[in-house]
Amino acid sequence: MSFPNLSALAVRERSITLFFLILSVLAGIYAFSSMGRAEDPAFTVRAMTVQAIWPGATTEELQHHVVDRLEKRIQEVEYFYRMDTTIRPGFASILVEFQEYSPADKVNELFYEVRKRMRDEERLLPEGVIGPIVIDDFSDVYFSLIAVTGKATPGAPGAAMPMRALTRETELIRDRLQRVEGVHKALILGEREEQVYVEFDPAGLVNLGLDPGQVFAAIQQQNQVLPSGRIETQGPRVYIRFDSRLKSPQELAEVAVPTANGVVRLGDIAIIKRGYEDPPSYQVRSRGEDALLLGVVMQKGFNGQVLGENLANFLAAEKQALPLGVNLEVLTNQSDAINKAVGLFQVKFLMAVAVVMLVSVIAIGFRAGFIVGLAVPLTLGITFLVMLLMDINLDRITLGALILSLGLLVDDAIIAVEMMLVKIHQGWSSVRAASHAWTVTAAPMLFGTLVTVAGFFPIGFAKSGVGEYAGNIFWVTGIALIVSWLVAVIFVPYLGVRMIGDDKPSRGSHGDGDEAYQSPMYRRLRSTIEWCVKHRKRVVFGTVGLLVLSGVGMATVVQKQFFPSSDRTEVIVSVYLPQGTAIQTTDAVATRLEQFIQKQDNVASLSSYIGGGPPRFFISSSPEPLDPAFAKIVAVAETQAARDELMQAIQQQVDDGAYPEARVRVSRLLYGPPVNWPITFRVLGPEQDQLRAIGHQLRAIMEAHPNTQNSHLEWDERTPVYRLQIDPQALSLQGLNPSQLAQQLQLLLEGAPVSGLYEGIRTPTVTVRSREGGVALTPERFASLEVLNNRGEKVPLAQLGSLEVAYEEAVIRRYNRENYVNLFADIKGAQPNTVTAELWQQFEAIRAELPAGYHLEIGGSVEQSTKGEGSLQKLQPVMVALMLIFIMLQMRSFSGTFMVFATAPLGLIGAVLALLVFNQPFGFVALLGLTGLAGILMRNTLILTQQVSDNFETGMAAFTAVVEAAVQRARPVILTAIAAMLAFVPLTQDSFWGPLAYVLIGGVGVGTVITLLFVPALYAMWYRIR
Repeated sequence: MSFPNLSALAVRERSITLFFLILSVLAGIYAFSSMGRAEDPAFTVRAMTVQAIWPGATTEELQHHVVDRLEKRIQEVEYFYRMDTTIRPGFASILVEFQEYSPADKVNELFYEVRKRMRDEERLLPEGVIGPIVIDDFSDVYFSLIAVTGKATPGAPGAAMPMRALTRETELIRDRLQRVEGVHKALILGEREEQVYVEFDPAGLVNLGLDPGQVFAAIQQQNQVLPSGRIETQGPRVYIRFDSRLKSPQELAEVAVPTANGVVRLGDIAIIKRGYEDPPSYQVRSRGEDALLLGVVMQKGFNGQVLGENLANFLAAEKQALPLGVNLEVLTNQSDAINKAVGLFQVKFLMAVAVVMLVSVIAIGFRAGFIVGLAVPLTLGITFLVMLLMDINLDRITLGALILSLGLLVDDAIIAVEMMLVKIHQGWSSVRAASHAWTVTAAPMLFGTLVTVAGFFPIGFAKSGVGEYAGNIFWVTGIALIVSWLVAVIFVPYLGVRMIGDDKPSRGSHGDGDEAYQSPMYRRLRSTIEWCVKHRKRVVFGTVGLLVLSGVGMATVVQKQFFPSSDRTEVIVSVYLPQGTAIQTTDAVATRLEQFIQKQDNVASLSSYIGGGPPRFFISSSPEPLDPAFAKIVAVAETQAARDELMQAIQQQVDDGAYPEARVRVSRLLYGPPVNWPITFRVLGPEQDQLRAIGHQLRAIMEAHPNTQNSHLEWDERTPVYRLQIDPQALSLQGLNPSQLAQQLQLLLEGAPVSGLYEGIRTPTVTVRSREGGVALTPERFASLEVLNNRGEKVPLAQLGSLEVAYEEAVIRRYNRENYVNLFADIKGAQPNTVTAELWQQFEAIRAELPAGYHLEIGGSVEQSTKGEGSLQKLQPVMVALMLIFIMLQMRSFSGTFMVFATAPLGLIGAVLALLVFNQPFGFVALLGLTGLAGILMRNTLILTQQVSDNFETGMAAFTAVVEAAVQRARPVILTAIAAMLAFVPLTQDSFWGPLAYVLIGGVGVGTVITLLFVPALYAMWYRIR
């Protein structure tokens, strides 16, 4: 190499080298203790929600008059990707997603652009529409969720503490929690809207000559905030203030209501009482008790282990100071996962060091093996320091990358030590041997390392969610491997001179190295290599045949998977009832499930979310929108084994028909981008009925597939409605108009919000409703419902027009402004990609006959994997170019460069073999392993060809030079392979990194054979050596 010999410099300036060695160790210890820790890396959620509320509107009215306008404006925003719209009677929610390659620092600006367009549209929407409401706080992943429950009688199974008192106590806890070190936000979640109800007797109002509109007006006029003028003086301007705002139910009761006979107090003609939204739109329970949640968001870059300890100390202190009856329970806590991951890394680190030292000591002696073992902590220490300086935290991705690096970073140290041993064995001094190791191995090791690092380039620079989530694999692996090269050329020579010295017996002369490779094992190896070189065509074409066979096996036999299931112990129970189901019915089913789960053993926590899903407590989860027909239960088991038993028990209960009115799904958390159902297809087109018909055909095929279960359409129901065909003349004869009639019906059935109370930071809604609300108003008796005319007389509703039962869409789903229906299914005994491909092929006949305007798309995990892998494939040409550049800089010839590059895909042979033998799927993580494997093989080939060139320079014949190069490289290649394979073994038990470990174990094992046997044959054939 053209720059100074760093190895010679290191052994010459020993004091300086020792100083930096000690400094590296201390800096590494400091960096490891100071680095931030989290379960998953920071991730920008490029999504937001736009909601609109139009009380009384049907789904079709919302679609045509509100949603369509909003969707058109949203599509105008830069980096727009897609919209997923859900429309229910009176309510619409638009989930907006932006392109994954949109810059992270521009996401808030994109949110602002949507918000600005929605403000522009607000004034153009029909009267009565509330919104659009823009919700863009989607990116928070809650470090911990804490349930706050309370009992009115402490220690007794009696009534729960009033929600108002529980809310006030929770606010005090939240304020104290916000001050805990490491807490970025502490939020109250699941809080029900507080209301003040004004309940009146409709007949009583008529006797006073009042109608509900007059009551509304009296409350609203009393509660207005209006300017009262000001006085201009020589000094300050003096404003006139009088406070007419209502601040309590008592003040509300004093509101004066004018009647024909004078003024009456509101409290004299109505009952005023506090309450909460009834029925609730969303509620949370912990172990069957009504609860509020405290959501904790960790400060960016903070140590999650430290925050976990801080929260534990805070909760211990709080429980001692809380009022009797109030209880705190931790539902989810990321620090448990962080402690497990960091502890796992430390165990595997110690195992890797022990494996490397044991293998090295057995092969090259105690002192040399000890040096190789020391290279591991030295490399990791410097790596930690660089990670700290680059603001890279310890999380699932970086810890996995470090564990992956443990199996790769010993290669350079073994090569350097082995070269020193050979030369010392030949009689060289240790100083000279160290200098020679640099001259011979530094360049091929460096370029080989860069080739390996380049293999991870796509994931580091992919402009996608997958790239942002897993990109640190490139940076951490790259840092570790480059640092390992520096350690091998600086600290390893120094340690070799200090620990090995010159006390090895000389067994050869300066230039004769043959005796070092004349043991019986080496002679057998040499014979095998000579046979391969002599029968080069047979070896090369046989290997190529194995490669082709492996490619076919990868495409047809190996199961495909995007991301695996999580190893966390949560059991997720999702409850789906027919669209349009009341939340009370959903709550009843969820309650029965809760009661069953609570009877099971080893349940650490149990929380239920009625009318929606839980907050985002896991980065790969996606909060569900509000839906009264949906509930989700999260049960956290004590262990993974207990989790599996609990899942089986719940599933058996479901299979036995315990919940016939609902579709109940039992599942685990998944790694990777949010995917609710592994098998998903979208049928898109204009007409709802046609979408249903097509969906039913496809569902029949899905149900018949042996590897699917729980196949269904996302929505398949219409909801009944009463259509009132009002007779205008009959209505007019009663002194009523349509607005008055609708107002009376609203008050009788639900109540109407008219104002609010200004209680400090809160404004509880004032809702006026009939005292008869909900009494005798079942659908069967609706036709006999009586309303009051302008004379106070009761008039049956049937006299004002005709009543008929009709059905309308309970929900409309739209995807990028097209109506669609989802088909969902779970899988059994196979991987999602495999089943999806088989179903897609079976759908061919239906797809070919779809009416004009209708089409079918693949969603779910396959859609996400295609999107993630596509972002990587775009950078594959850059990766190949980088590899070729590094190889060319070392080989300095087109022929040699292409020969080295030709060995890149050969790792597929061992990878496919390992995946098939151990029944492992090939997915995104395994793809990373295969990419790294290509770099490892090219690296080995680079170093082997450099050894051939060195042998040529010593005057060896071409055939001998090739054979002896493989013999000379055998020990470091085999040592590195054994150390790497054994270091990867503990990783096989990890659900996330397991497939990658199997790929590398199989690939490195077969790659060792390829390096020692195939590459010499290829070299001889490539250069026509005889």
